Amino acid sequence: MKKVKVVHLITRMELGGAQQNTLFTVSNLNTEKFQTFLVTGKGGELYEDAKALNNTFIIQDLIREIRPIKDLKALFQIIKILKQIKNIKPQNTPVIVHTHSSKAGILGRWAAKASGVSIIVHSIHGFGFNNCQPFWLRSSLIISELITSFITTMFIAVSWANMEKGVKLCIFPRKKIKLIRSGIEIAKFRNHEKTRHDVRQGLKIPEDVPVAAMISCLKPQKAPLDYVRACCLVKKDVPSCHFLLVGDGTLRPDIERQVSRADLQDSFHVLGWRRDIPEILSTINVLVLTSFWEGLPRVLPQAMAAGVPIVATDVDGSSEAVRDGLNGFLVSPGDISGIAKKTAFLLTNPEKAREMGEKGTGLVKEFDIHKMVSDQEKLYDELLARTLQPR
Repeated sequence: MKKVKVVHLITRMELGGAQQNTLFTVSNLNTEKFQTFLVTGKGGELYEDAKALNNTFIIQDLIREIRPIKDLKALFQIIKILKQIKNIKPQNTPVIVHTHSSKAGILGRWAAKASGVSIIVHSIHGFGFNNCQPFWLRSSLIISELITSFITTMFIAVSWANMEKGVKLCIFPRKKIKLIRSGIEIAKFRNHEKTRHDVRQGLKIPEDVPVAAMISCLKPQKAPLDYVRACCLVKKDVPSCHFLLVGDGTLRPDIERQVSRADLQDSFHVLGWRRDIPEILSTINVLVLTSFWEGLPRVLPQAMAAGVPIVATDVDGSSEAVRDGLNGFLVSPGDISGIAKKTAFLLTNPEKAREMGEKGTGLVKEFDIHKMVSDQEKLYDELLARTLQPR
């Protein structure tokens, strides 16, 4: 049986959930049925991991920002690569193009159409448009998605919230969207008690003090400055508390200035990007996420697997992981006082925090990364059967 060629296309290999899941999928699809390829732009914390895979193609002009000339160049580069992949022996085998992220999602799907690919799948890890954008920009992005949906065979969403938003905006009909959760390697986030001492020692945090953490890219979407403001309030109620901020991005200088102005330097640790997230989660008492919009952030099921209670803003798919009052608390975005109050409650009520963390471990099964890959394989099989059946 000839293998089906599956091409995953993503804008940039940052240390994010979409990128990590794409790498895992490309590396773990059934090799007896599928021959996998990865197409991505240059750069990002996972760039070297991507280059280390077999069959990786780098698009020099594929960037996140809207740059018409570069975007046009990237489009033609993707078309060239897809035609090259189609001609790899054995030829005349089915090809599936599966795109991720907004820029690669638009350019990749049109390149696939221009290359004669008949099965085009797009994963929504949160939309590229949001209510914080100028009206003209948001409208333009929605229209671009709407037009591109006509050449898309099937959409995948990581949350029901994104599915409902897409249907409401007429980006796709309900029959063209399937829910496949963003997965994590659940076992990696369990039983890290032995590392707690080492992590705290490395960060110079005493063993007996409570620790809150936020793990995210430091960009406006995630509202990390709200996290700093909430930490200032928590510090008043829990003076011994330490705070971690794991990640990096454009807002880091602003965050460091705010930490300094609030005189939190001795208890606020900006760690940058880290690969040891299971170990980090093992050492904290509560995870905080202050986002203004999301798909369904991967760090939430990671915290659930680690038995850590969560305080998160109630946006998009977050409520599909955090059950308010059960394994954490949901707060309105921008409600800094509410975030601080719930965080301080968990830090000062360790038994309740432990109980909530345990409830989270019982809810995380649907986020298993192996199930994610299996569900994608089943979808590919369904689309192949539908496309290749005699008319």
